[in-house]
Amino acid sequence: MAKAKSVFFCSACGHESSRWLGRCPQCDAWNTFEETPAAVRPGKANGRRAHAPPAAGPMRLADIDERRVARVHTGMPEFDAALGGGIVPGSLVLLGGPPGAGKSTLLLQIAERLAERGAPAVYVCGEESAAQTKLRAQRLGLGSELLVFPETNVRAILDHVERHRPSLLIVDSIQTMWLPDGDSYAGSVAQIRDCTQAFMEFAKRTDCATFLVGHVTKDGAIAGPRLLEHLVDTVLYFEGDAGGEYRIVRAYKNRFGSVDEICVFSMTDKGLEEVPDPSALFLHGRGERPSGSCVVPSLVGTRPVLVEIQALVGETSYGTPRRLAANVDPARLAMILAILERRAGLQLGAHDVYVSVAGGLRITEPAADLGIALAVASAARNAALPANLAAFGELGLSGEVRTVGQPARRAAEAAKLGFSRIISPECVRDLAHAVALAFD
Repeated sequence: MAKAKSVFFCSACGHESSRWLGRCPQCDAWNTFEETPAAVRPGKANGRRAHAPPAAGPMRLADIDERRVARVHTGMPEFDAALGGGIVPGSLVLLGGPPGAGKSTLLLQIAERLAERGAPAVYVCGEESAAQTKLRAQRLGLGSELLVFPETNVRAILDHVERHRPSLLIVDSIQTMWLPDGDSYAGSVAQIRDCTQAFMEFAKRTDCATFLVGHVTKDGAIAGPRLLEHLVDTVLYFEGDAGGEYRIVRAYKNRFGSVDEICVFSMTDKGLEEVPDPSALFLHGRGERPSGSCVVPSLVGTRPVLVEIQALVGETSYGTPRRLAANVDPARLAMILAILERRAGLQLGAHDVYVSVAGGLRITEPAADLGIALAVASAARNAALPANLAAFGELGLSGEVRTVGQPARRAAEAAKLGFSRIISPECVRDLAHAVALAFD
């Protein structure tokens, strides 16, 4: 007879404890421990089945079948690039994002394209019935080759999928799945962890690529234990405004490619359509350049993308000036403003400063420092920068402009879109020189 007991899980990272703790010793989060009933059963270890097949012995790399590492193309070149060149057989991919961003729509389109090319795909709809999924597919104009499976029991799902042996398995969503071996409810830390491990074991054993849809919390993090992101091979996340026309998918983790790769989609009545030239999209509709605007050739993953940095400077109405940043690191902005005051002679102590990246793309690399500084200087002087000017470079605390990676690719992308004046670390000494050169 099973011996029942209670265990406590951290809802942020999944750390397990035999008693309640105010602060998690693993992730330092406060008041995140939840009590969950658990049972000790013979033959069960770490949520895996006792009759799992024995592991294969070591093998030489040269003896591994090439077909097991050949990537599968989805028919969406931009999405394939975000994955590192296509879907790797046996990989486990987590796709997260806010409600309404297009997670289910994107995966339905990918599954349908693979099914039309003879690669069977199974769409497990845990949140919708089969009829509701069909209505969504009809609205998107998709065909009928896709296999739909309305089920939330992981054991039943894996037993049926084992017989069909599809090339792609989509689980929408992991928070609705549950294992009959566990006593906790669906969506709990224990169930999410055990269900993900079950899907991971199935994907690696059968070479079936598996996509998991993950919900997000009110803070924007993927719901469930932090262990969920460690178990999967790739983490994709929808960025930007979910109610806008464009969607940005960024790779935060990728064992088979580079991180920070992005894929831009346009939401239409027929689903998501790829945007092949993100630079033209982020610079679309600029017209005559106003003050407080500077174009920066940024490097997103392995792709150069031109973005527009916008700044607004005004006199503060309160004792303490405000510094607000959208899609820019606030700490980085505070440092750039201090450098502008100390090294370039720009007095901003009594002014509010607002900085944003047009188009919703989040910029984190230091190469945008010079562009942010020039945009703020332009807004403070109320003087527009030349329309054919672009700038990039990292700023040091002493005011020097440091070199950044792949300057030739950045300059080439800017020249392709008509920017003939490039302010880069190769042509300026420090920030004061760059400001003087920009307004010359």
